[in-house]
Amino acid sequence: MKSVFKIFLLVGICCFISCTEEVKNVAVSSPNEALNVSFSLSENGTARYKVLHKTKTVIDTSALGFELKDVAPLDRNFKIVKTTTNSVDETWNMPWGEQETVRNQYNELTIELQEKDALQRKLNIVFKVYDDGVGFRYEFPEQEHLKEVIITDENTQFQLTGDHKTWWIPGDWDIYEHLYTTSKVSKIDALSKANHGSLAQTYIPENAVNTPVTMRTAAGLHISIHEAALIDYSGMTLKVDTKNLSLQSELVGSKRTNYKVKRTTPFTTPWRTIQIAEKATELIDSKLIVNLNEPSKLKDVSWFTPMKYTGIWWEMHLGKSSWDKAAGKHGATTENAKAFIDFSAKNNIKGVLVEGWNTGWEHWIGFEDREGVFDFITPYDDYDLQEVVRYAKEKGVEIIMHHETSAAIGTYNKQMDKAYQLMKDLGIHSVKSGYVGKIIPKGEYHHGQWMVNHYNNAAIKAADYEVAVNAHEPIKATGLRRTYPNIISREGLRGQEFNAWAADGGNPPEHLPIVAFTRMLAGPIDYTPGIFNIKLTPYKENNQVNTTIAQQLALYVVIYSPIQMAADLIENYEGNPALQFIRDVGVDWKQTKVLNGEIGDFVTIAREERNTGNWFLGSITDENARELAVPLDFLVPNTTYVATIYKDGKDAHWNDNPTAIEIQTMEVSSETKLNLQLAAGGGTAISFIKK
Repeated sequence: MKSVFKIFLLVGICCFISCTEEVKNVAVSSPNEALNVSFSLSENGTARYKVLHKTKTVIDTSALGFELKDVAPLDRNFKIVKTTTNSVDETWNMPWGEQETVRNQYNELTIELQEKDALQRKLNIVFKVYDDGVGFRYEFPEQEHLKEVIITDENTQFQLTGDHKTWWIPGDWDIYEHLYTTSKVSKIDALSKANHGSLAQTYIPENAVNTPVTMRTAAGLHISIHEAALIDYSGMTLKVDTKNLSLQSELVGSKRTNYKVKRTTPFTTPWRTIQIAEKATELIDSKLIVNLNEPSKLKDVSWFTPMKYTGIWWEMHLGKSSWDKAAGKHGATTENAKAFIDFSAKNNIKGVLVEGWNTGWEHWIGFEDREGVFDFITPYDDYDLQEVVRYAKEKGVEIIMHHETSAAIGTYNKQMDKAYQLMKDLGIHSVKSGYVGKIIPKGEYHHGQWMVNHYNNAAIKAADYEVAVNAHEPIKATGLRRTYPNIISREGLRGQEFNAWAADGGNPPEHLPIVAFTRMLAGPIDYTPGIFNIKLTPYKENNQVNTTIAQQLALYVVIYSPIQMAADLIENYEGNPALQFIRDVGVDWKQTKVLNGEIGDFVTIAREERNTGNWFLGSITDENARELAVPLDFLVPNTTYVATIYKDGKDAHWNDNPTAIEIQTMEVSSETKLNLQLAAGGGTAISFIKK
């Protein structure tokens, strides 16, 4: 309550000085008072904010405002007409997630602004200040002189206080499948990443970065900027001023409409988020993004159960089989699906994904007009959908549906209800959707307002049919999984498949130690771990997975998703003792502990499985071998656990000897300390089972 008192005190002092003098400054602090946000108006009435962490400025004075089509900008000549405050401290339950309960505690400040001219247009700015960061958004109230709002630019600034070390991908309007670059802010050059040969679609119009973008100051403070609750709005990239060291919102546009966002008042924008942490690990701990979303609108999601899955997918990337039947080596056959069902059933794996099951795959890649190509109801004649589903149910396994839209949105919209109804009739509760290719209609991009609405509406409609959605080539995750828990996971990064065919050698060992502190802050990732045949023999002579087997196991704990694929071929799992970890590892967690980590270097995470009390640990490193001391004080005191440790062999190395693995079993307790020996590109995975 001290922070709220400070707000009232500041406003009260201003009124005491002169009841006729305008209030131009107001502030709000986090519940623990470590973070402070001050709001002010400049001499010309421009709205500005500033963020402090303790006594240090994190975001210096930064302007707020909009440019609108055919009318004057909404960015100056404001006066404060009213301020209100609120404090919230509540706890909500995740139906599935990294932890069972989430504390949502913040202090809130709303500033109501009005222009001084004749039109007197109104704009509200709302700040929510948490112990782990700040969220703020704009509210456009219903008003006489601003009914339809056509935004050509949102000019939200983030004025940095130094040339921070930054982990970034370019502000691509179509895809997030870029490798991360590590550089100073002054050296960010997103345009150098344009025209990447391995991407099915890409458009990078200017020097901007996508979010989450994570930085570390010279003093060691960690900052990550993103957005929350992206609804009926365009995705935000951040334009980089390399000289003045500032970032500014640059919304994804549309060549079809020549504006960024079109809305009718009243409406709110997504939250602009700034996560702030003294330790890198605290960024992963933060629940700022989900907390800034509304509570669940779905009364019941018990029909979705977090699960591991196998599937007909990796073999197509290897070239062993094909998505299309005409190629002569069709992967999605009844026989092949049954083989994966049998394997899953005997290995504690509850799902099987089947890609290439439906007609249309012969004419999707490389075709300009892809409308009408895919049929989301009709299987190829060598795939008996009803029989596969029947067989799976008999074995206690659920089929995961696959809808590749080829970014032909009109075709998918027309068939969506029938496709979801088919799933409901068959008792299929999960779908992996894909959006490969340039968006049709031409002129729209994957991350613009039009597609944001499509992605969200597809998921909302899916809930009506008791279907959970795992989207690939998606819009970024912004915490909507809280509001619509059937949004279970998504791609939205450079995934495992790049290791199978990318001309640049695949994902380097530093990739995932960066992802854990960048993309994973946004939400669950369907990364498809579990590749045991690291060298991809005999299918790919010039490609490989750039990790050890032990790291592939550790990813089941480190890279969070409520669905986790055992992605390799059946023959590469059979007889391998490392498969036991995949059999055992959980996918739904009661609590999560981030034990250590530095961005791009290493990270160790332990998670407690719901309902069992068993713990699992994953630790991964970049191209450097490491020794990490890990106390097990997260375990229940006075309790003995059987720890099965899957660790890199003595001579293991991501390139020279990636399959060397040792498996050790020992009894441990909360007083035990382990020294993890991680090989270059390696890892350690541990199961802790109560004795």
